[in-house]
Amino acid sequence: MAEQPQVRAQGPAKGVLDVAQRIITILVSMVETRVRLAVVELEEEKANLIQLLIMAGMTLLFTAFGLMSLLILIFWAIDPIYRLMALGVTTGVLLFLAIFGAIWTLVKARRSTLLGATRKQLEIDRSELEGEK
Repeated sequence: MAEQPQVRAQGPAKGVLDVAQRIITILVSMVETRVRLAVVELEEEKANLIQLLIMAGMTLLFTAFGLMSLLILIFWAIDPIYRLMALGVTTGVLLFLAIFGAIWTLVKARRSTLLGATRKQLEIDRSELEGEK
């Protein structure tokens, strides 16, 4: 069988189809750009998060060993009569600092702006599509 050539619309319908095809092409390219932006941002955030976790882990490890050594040195230097009171005060201060650090961490975590640029760009796209400039 012979293949029939594709018949393209002619006349006024041709312009409408061309415009619709162009709109769809623009929308697809916009979505593709936004997805690529989101992927790049996620890769950056992943690398940044891994680096921060390694740095925080090393800092906590060194801080813990340093504090343990300092506390042992302080308790050896204190008169045996006052060692129990020194242990109590030190424990209270360390617990207070731990609670303060936990609260500070929670506040900082809530301020995180994951995919901030992507969300901002999507808001711009939506406002342009809705006709609000």
